[in-house]
Amino acid sequence: MERENQTGERNFLLLGFTEDSDLQSFFFGLLLSMYLVTITGNLLIIVAIISDPHLHMPMYLFLSNLSIADIGFTSTTIPKVLQNIRTQSKFISFSGCITQIFFFIVFGCLDNLLLSVMAYDRFVAICHPLHYVVIMNSCFCAMLALGSWIVSVMSSLPETLTVLRLSFCTNMEIPHFFCDLPEVLKLACSDTLVNNIVTYSITIVIAGFPFSGILLSYSKIFSSILRIPSAGGKYKAFSTCGSHLLVVFLFYSNGLGVYLSSAATSSSRMSLVASLMYSIVTPMLNPFIYSLRNKDMQKALGKLLRKIMLLGEGTMVGLP
Repeated sequence: MERENQTGERNFLLLGFTEDSDLQSFFFGLLLSMYLVTITGNLLIIVAIISDPHLHMPMYLFLSNLSIADIGFTSTTIPKVLQNIRTQSKFISFSGCITQIFFFIVFGCLDNLLLSVMAYDRFVAICHPLHYVVIMNSCFCAMLALGSWIVSVMSSLPETLTVLRLSFCTNMEIPHFFCDLPEVLKLACSDTLVNNIVTYSITIVIAGFPFSGILLSYSKIFSSILRIPSAGGKYKAFSTCGSHLLVVFLFYSNGLGVYLSSAATSSSRMSLVASLMYSIVTPMLNPFIYSLRNKDMQKALGKLLRKIMLLGEGTMVGLP
């Protein structure tokens, strides 16, 4: 077969969701709505945390970083999908594909690491409340947040750079709505053994260890909660980590669905649906989960929305 080198002289073809024009219009409206809700919801979370001094705490520092990661996660893929549907062009350049792979892995790893850091924060708050302020000091929390970003970028680089060494065949069709690394590797004509070793090694370290940390943290948390004598105390302790538990469940269940669906069938359709849930639906739901189950966040969002409404009314009054 004819080969194309890593210089990216050819474009990849993203097959997307469907060839039906009516369904494409439906998906355009659906994805645009979900994207706008995701961006708006996460931006409100970030601004509310910054503007309210009562939320200048470790848990909300990590939550604001999680919202930034969710915005980046969806912005890596959805704008390109919308552009392709709008222009009826499914092509993406080699450099654009590599860029998508890099940032998708970065924000995916960042979500994973931040969830594990937030689990540790809840562990210290519930299991060691008297030492919480000392352990989760501002310097340590900043190091955890910054470290999560650095590790995510450093983890993405090997997976992305090893793609540059590959040659690609004449079949450049990706049965997905974005450049998913496993699907791109399937199109390579050259040997992908190095790529697979790098990908699986990093996945085990970046996904396996943080997930094990989350399980360990919550096993300790539940053990401590069960020793609380009063029902009210147990409920209060559970409520402080309920939102985080729900986000963890959504993130890992959908992420696991991507890999299980890929392993269970040669068709990429199930993987595409699982990726949709993993990369779009979960980031959209996160702001609702944290705002609906957290009274402090509800108050902060209420104050922020009132300020926005007052500014809007003041602008309208000032108009001639």
